[in-house]
Amino acid sequence: MQTSDFHFDLPEELIAQAPLTRRSDSRLLTLTPPDAIAHNRVQDLPQLLLPGDLLVFNNTRVIPARLFGQKSSGGKIEMLVERVLSNESLLAKLRSSKSPKPGTSVVVAGLALEVVKRQTDLFVLRATAADLMNVGAISVADWLDQHGQIPLPPYINRAPDATDLDRYQTVFASEKGAVAAPTAGLHFDQNLLAALEKRGVQHTHVTLHVGAGTFQPVRVSDVTEHTMHAERVIVSKQTIEAVNRTKAAGHRVIAVGTTSVRSLESAALATGELQPFDGDTDIFIYPGKQFHVVDGLLTNFHLPESTLLMLVSAFAGTQSVLSAYQAAVKERYRFFSYGDAMLVWPQKVT
Repeated sequence: MQTSDFHFDLPEELIAQAPLTRRSDSRLLTLTPPDAIAHNRVQDLPQLLLPGDLLVFNNTRVIPARLFGQKSSGGKIEMLVERVLSNESLLAKLRSSKSPKPGTSVVVAGLALEVVKRQTDLFVLRATAADLMNVGAISVADWLDQHGQIPLPPYINRAPDATDLDRYQTVFASEKGAVAAPTAGLHFDQNLLAALEKRGVQHTHVTLHVGAGTFQPVRVSDVTEHTMHAERVIVSKQTIEAVNRTKAAGHRVIAVGTTSVRSLESAALATGELQPFDGDTDIFIYPGKQFHVVDGLLTNFHLPESTLLMLVSAFAGTQSVLSAYQAAVKERYRFFSYGDAMLVWPQKVT
């Protein structure tokens, strides 16, 4: 299985650069494998789903993770925080002319940080309590809230503005820790949630703190040789009970976003049955992998040759998904984080 098997041609003008005025106005392509395609709007979901269906949302909240500063040598540096480790330390990607060595100091948004060590392509950095006090912060998380920018994806060719502070978060975002939004959830507003509830569609939440690695390309030609970045996941006992009740009643569990799929399937990975999960996952789902929990998937349109496209292909079949993407390009759908969505049903396994 080659990475190139998941390539498709995308005109650059179809990459959405800003959100629509209303979240649920996004278009919705429905794919029922092998080749049944319908065109709707996200606001049509109450008519497309059935009473008793369960939507699983990712309630992570994007932190203002992008900051700028300089090295002790004076060179410019850009920081993208991957994870807050403690009140004084964090894990981050650093972009500069030369990578800083352990023991060196960088000053980012006024705060002095020591480079402690390197972890693959990330760095552990640490501040002192005194230096945090000097910039009026009690922790690095507090400092981020004061000085960081919302980290828009690299394919959005503009600086973040006031609109992104609201629209690059889901309306149910509550658990701080992501550096990228779970974008399928961006389509839901309070009116749509109320309409789904009136229809009898239930919902529950998982937490997966999306990392910067979600935008990293697959750099190997053989898909099976790719190693996923690890991300923090929490699947609670209450969520498992909601899923089990839905299944027992003969209804469907529909993941909102690939992050919700990875959360649920990580929690079922050991035995095939859901167990409470609180830890890191590097689960990689590509064609040939088995799904234990998810019966349907609502997702955005993803980058060519990406692990996210591979996951959707594993669920609905590679050729079916690529054909749907061709239809989306022909119909001028909007792609990626601020783009339109797909409602995907699973391929029939013979």
